[in-house]
Amino acid sequence: MGSDALVDGVFAINKPCGYSSAQIIRECQKHFNVSAMFKPMIVARQMKAMDDVGGVSIKKRQRVAGKVASVKMGHGGTLDPLATGILILGMGSGTKSLPQFLHCTKTYEATILFGASTDSYDRCGRVLTKRPYDHITKEAVQEALASFRGKQKQMPPLYSALKMNGKPLYEYAREGKPIPREIESRDVEALEIELIDWFEPVTHSFRWPTEEAEAVERNIAEQFWRLKKVQETGRTLTPEEKLEDDQAVAAHESFKRKFEQRQDELIKDEPRKRRRTTTPEPGRASMHGALGDFPQPRLSNKGLNLVQSPPDASTPPPWIDEGPAACKIRLTVTSGYYVRSFCHDLGAKLGSAAFMVELCRTRQNDFVLGGVNTLEFGDLAEGQEVWAPKLAGMLDRWNTKSKETAATSEKPTPSLEEKDKPLSLEELEKLAGSQHQVKACDEEQARKHEPVSKRASSSDPDPKETKAPSRPASPQDAVAEKTGCE
Repeated sequence: MGSDALVDGVFAINKPCGYSSAQIIRECQKHFNVSAMFKPMIVARQMKAMDDVGGVSIKKRQRVAGKVASVKMGHGGTLDPLATGILILGMGSGTKSLPQFLHCTKTYEATILFGASTDSYDRCGRVLTKRPYDHITKEAVQEALASFRGKQKQMPPLYSALKMNGKPLYEYAREGKPIPREIESRDVEALEIELIDWFEPVTHSFRWPTEEAEAVERNIAEQFWRLKKVQETGRTLTPEEKLEDDQAVAAHESFKRKFEQRQDELIKDEPRKRRRTTTPEPGRASMHGALGDFPQPRLSNKGLNLVQSPPDASTPPPWIDEGPAACKIRLTVTSGYYVRSFCHDLGAKLGSAAFMVELCRTRQNDFVLGGVNTLEFGDLAEGQEVWAPKLAGMLDRWNTKSKETAATSEKPTPSLEEKDKPLSLEELEKLAGSQHQVKACDEEQARKHEPVSKRASSSDPDPKETKAPSRPASPQDAVAEKTGCE
């Protein structure tokens, strides 16, 4: 892999709650870019980039160098800000291997709270509905899980990033616009679903969100769930349901016109600000061709604190009785599976409502939480003395494994001499499958290699009719002869 083999490869990191996948990459780059482990590689790339542009101004050369002043990284599939656990990351040429992780099995542990549903299907959304929950028991949940195992078609959550008619689904919800008639479902499979923990009422501190959805949001949610049921059952809309949808469209258009009018009144054009020119800082090289100081890549804070903190245990619950039960379920699923939708659908299956409180991805492909190839996010803050040796070992193991896989997958092509070489007894035994067949085929092949005179003398036919073999028997001939010996 060259001199950069140490800094190329794939590893996993234990993502904390509240960070987007892109923010995790930026946090890693912030620590990696200035480390002794990666800085030599970055400087070499910058020098090469500056040499490639040739004799131009120092500012332009430094701008070119600044574009490669960061470790090249990518991820093998996003992990939601609310979720924690395995996030696969690729570095350098290792990013080319990331697509293989987009279509692999994953294992999650989801914590579910019953009695209410939210617009996001998790604790960060606003409450859409509240349903009775006293009848939900551990045994009822275990029985309901059976219907979710195996292959099925799954509808995306209302606030998922899927697009319909070129528009994200959540935009329909945010704008109060009726969603399309057809909602594309996914073919997914739950290989394993297991109830691993049960929380009786008053034994947990999970809470429903305090903010409730507005009428327009509840309306779009009801449309979504109704269309979902229609598609699953094949039932057509009743005239009353169609009238409700038409009224919702008219109400939305009226709301949209008023909203756009208010926006027009608030718009104020401002003159475009001119960009200030800065003088070179003292000590910065200004001579043409000098290296100078490389501009450091700017690290965005976008993506931090995307998830609100869960309510404190001392927060009064939003119910007056003992409250609902909760549970934790482990799922091993195929790519594209929406755990949120499963949590929501489980509540509906039980004649109630539910949403996801916590989610942890414990495995993706061969990367497992707490494994030797998974870096703890907290190690970054401890400094390169802590994370660098661990990361070097992870990348080394990945490269070693990749080389072994490539070696076993490459089968050498036999030469012409090897193709024409007579089969050995061991090769014939492998082809024939039994000692009796090997013996018969071996005798037949041995007869072929006898001198012509010997074969002619050992039989009565006229020697003129006996033909000498043009070449030794090939493996293909042996296979054909084996078939004839059976």
